[in-house]
Amino acid sequence: MSLTPYLSKLMTYHEVHHLSRQGFSIRWISNYLGLNWRTVKRLLSMGDDRQYERYLESCSEKDRILAPYEDFVRSRLEQYPETSAAQLHDWLKEHYADFPAVTSRTVYNFVHWVRQRYNLPLREDARACELVEETPYGAQAQVDFGVYSLRTSRGDRVKVFFFTLVLSRSRYKYVYFSRVPFTAQSASDAHELAFAFMGGVTDTVVYDQDRVFLVDENHGDLLLTETFRSYATLRGFKLHFCRKADPQSKGKVESVVKYVKRNFLYNRTFTDIDLLNAEAAAWLHRTANDLPHSFTQKRPVLEWETEKPFLRSFHPLSLPAPQAVAYTVRKDNSVSYKGNLYSLPYQTYQGRGTKVLLAVRDNQLVVSDQQQKEICRHTLVAGVGQKVINHDHRRDKNRGIAELEERFCAMTPEPAIARELIALIRRDKPRYVRDQLLLLIQTAGAAPAEVVREALLFCQQKRIAGAADFKAVVDHFSRTGEQADTGAVLSRNPLNNQLPDQALIQPLTSSINDYNLF
Repeated sequence: MSLTPYLSKLMTYHEVHHLSRQGFSIRWISNYLGLNWRTVKRLLSMGDDRQYERYLESCSEKDRILAPYEDFVRSRLEQYPETSAAQLHDWLKEHYADFPAVTSRTVYNFVHWVRQRYNLPLREDARACELVEETPYGAQAQVDFGVYSLRTSRGDRVKVFFFTLVLSRSRYKYVYFSRVPFTAQSASDAHELAFAFMGGVTDTVVYDQDRVFLVDENHGDLLLTETFRSYATLRGFKLHFCRKADPQSKGKVESVVKYVKRNFLYNRTFTDIDLLNAEAAAWLHRTANDLPHSFTQKRPVLEWETEKPFLRSFHPLSLPAPQAVAYTVRKDNSVSYKGNLYSLPYQTYQGRGTKVLLAVRDNQLVVSDQQQKEICRHTLVAGVGQKVINHDHRRDKNRGIAELEERFCAMTPEPAIARELIALIRRDKPRYVRDQLLLLIQTAGAAPAEVVREALLFCQQKRIAGAADFKAVVDHFSRTGEQADTGAVLSRNPLNNQLPDQALIQPLTSSINDYNLF
């Protein structure tokens, strides 16, 4: 029978006085009993047992801010004994518009007090648990996933995901890290790495009902993902999926997940995923599989040597390449995959219904056209709501630079002057010729031929060598509708990239003949 809080506090009071009479200091007693030293000092100041009992009674009978709601809480707990304090908090706010703004801890303490006062204990799941015999050598392995947030050298945080497998009998462990959540394909690859590390395959592997492996669970009928079903069939081991909310069925690997987090990952700095996997391999060798297990008191590496002959032989499988899946291309030349947007090359979008094929290989998202020809690839990113952009995709690579040059010259009434402008651009901006030509073509196509001719003449006289400057001149002539004085110097507004109306105004000048020369 569990002690009530009243009896527990009373026993603590007597224990503190008993230790004090034996000559122990306040600090020693506080460390020994796990109490604050001020609490120990206060208890010792109450030399009379009856004084402390009166103090406890006064504490239990103090005014409670939620006392007006006692009957409501009691009736609900009598009708639904398994109700949590959090749900009662919501019910109180739902039924009482004037319910005070109190903390969840206040509600929890009040509900706990009502349970004690009216003997309404919280009913828990009465599932019976019992000891399970050790599995035979080579019979079973358990698999689970974990996620952890690591700090980088720059001080920010990154999430890492890991796959772990443990042999149930020997407790021999394997762990593999990834920067992105595991899929059915990457989980199958991780199985292969684990079995190669173990030197064999067990008869059965135990899993959670994870979406990586299962499409649906219909009253015991488990529907596997196609990728994992194919892998398990090729590898030939039996699958055992635990019931939902049943961690006890695979407690060995649950302990390994905690062990990885607390012993290996805690306070570790993340540099890159390959280095993390190399560090994990060293940790498995020197610690996880070398130190005696806390329960068996045996070194897993020695037990593994005993278990290895009972494992089925391992020969690497040539896993089939993941099947590419068709995805719709967005109007902005991107594709959405698992909550993130990935850019596609210029003009991939060819109208409504344009599709590309996506496949994941070696942590890369491979994009192909309908004829299985690769278009591009991106490194997968974790999380959702991110945009992965390759700025090179913004370029129109369907046409060569020479073709773009000829197209611009053909659009202008002065092809020779247009070639001079391009030559200057090649000299001053050799790395951005394609981008410059695209802007020239866009500008020439949107302006009247006469304006383009005037702009080219002006650029020729002023030795202007830039598509943006050419566009600014064209925009100015288009607004004014007048031919600019070729002696003017144009100055674009740096804020809006437009020419001010005063750009072509010339100040009055005097003739040199007006001055007396000595």
